[in-house]
Amino acid sequence: MTEKYVLAVDLGAESGRVMCAGFDGQRIEMTEVHRFSNTPVYANGTLYWDALRLWHNIQLGIRQAAAEHEIASIGVDSWGVNPILLDNNGHLLSNPVHYRDNRTDGAMSWVFERMQRREVYERTGIQFMQMNGLYQLASMVRDNSSQLKAVGTLLSICDLFNYWLTGTKKAEFTMATTMQLCDPRTKDWDRALFEAIGFPLDTLVPIVEPGEPIGTYEGIPVIASAGHDTGAAVVGIPTTTQEYAYLSSGTWSLLGLELDHPVINDAAYEANLTNEGGYAGTIRLLKNIMGLWIAQQCRNTWAEAGRDYSYDDLVRLAQSATPFQAFVDPDVDDFFHVGDMPEKIRAYCRRTGQMPPESDAQMIRTVYESLALKYRLVLEHLIAVSGQSVERLHVIGGGTNNALLCQMTANAIDRPVIAGPAEATALGNAVVQLIAQGELANLAEARAMLAESIDTVTYEPQDSALWIEQAGRLSEQVAATQQ
Repeated sequence: MTEKYVLAVDLGAESGRVMCAGFDGQRIEMTEVHRFSNTPVYANGTLYWDALRLWHNIQLGIRQAAAEHEIASIGVDSWGVNPILLDNNGHLLSNPVHYRDNRTDGAMSWVFERMQRREVYERTGIQFMQMNGLYQLASMVRDNSSQLKAVGTLLSICDLFNYWLTGTKKAEFTMATTMQLCDPRTKDWDRALFEAIGFPLDTLVPIVEPGEPIGTYEGIPVIASAGHDTGAAVVGIPTTTQEYAYLSSGTWSLLGLELDHPVINDAAYEANLTNEGGYAGTIRLLKNIMGLWIAQQCRNTWAEAGRDYSYDDLVRLAQSATPFQAFVDPDVDDFFHVGDMPEKIRAYCRRTGQMPPESDAQMIRTVYESLALKYRLVLEHLIAVSGQSVERLHVIGGGTNNALLCQMTANAIDRPVIAGPAEATALGNAVVQLIAQGELANLAEARAMLAESIDTVTYEPQDSALWIEQAGRLSEQVAATQQ
């Protein structure tokens, strides 16, 4: 059989890449064509994504791949939540403001003065997070942004690049849900939310399902892949079983279950769980956890002080430190913004009556242990709310390269952890395209193929009774800080 090649443009919070997937009918092989940094830019006190630099690199990667292979299609995935505004002529009004910018400070309470918090959840089923697109748009209305006088179209970051590739303005379903502006049951915009915050309804474009063709770029078909990077990563899970949870581990940790329906009720609301759109009619019931962002920020702070650790160095440091000296709740607001993360952790420990970590080794061990223990607490909520049993956890994304954290996670949740692939997002992006082209029959066939093609590592739980005891400590601490 002639090998078919598709391109997965995969944009993460730290870097982007153009990956070429070759499929021979039995196995899929990914080749990195072009990798590039995704470096935010401060200008006049505002933190922006550099969309034009990303676009330059996307085109460069496509050209490089097309010079070597006949490309059957292109698909784009990216981080979620970021709204993009175009004017009435289809021109970008501004580089997109980064979701970690402080413009959304106070925006959640501003929205809840116009629509009750519980009603917002009932309409969207999305976890409340300051960075959500709803609060980014609300902050613009609240602050009388001049862009509102010129806005013609609302897109997501992934939709923007699909538009620049094809000239077609469409909103991809998995991306629309992440912004907390879409009803996951009707798969349409929740117009009452837009009216409540005063954002113009005529900016909305049709929502399309992942897998739909949306146009061409220099003669190459462009397919709306699962646009949200976590949605794509979940497609790329190499499994043939059903009773599993997944953890997309990277800058963010997204821990969840794949269901055939949203779960929007009081229990899900109290647990602050999110119902994001998935591929092939699925819903991803999950929780966003701050993830390896905390470790990345520690690393940046130490590098500025002359201690330039690699990620492997951080793992070795953590292995050398004493276990269970202190814990943090990764999801408190303290850790959301850019800054001196070690000092933020020390301040949190002092505030919660713990001895702050003194060495870099103890600090990074605290981060990894806290993440693993938080995974257990979130998994317990997911199981209780959904009623779904979980026998194993599939860890996908860059965090699969951290063997220590994978082992800690297995210990904490008292279940096997299957780690891999690291490039699940690009794989899932490619799989959606291959299904759309008829090369694979459906998601089940694709995952069975991936299970045969992809190497994984299994971590069996160790000393789980001790880890479960420590999870109880963290649970008490989380409850105390939320009072």
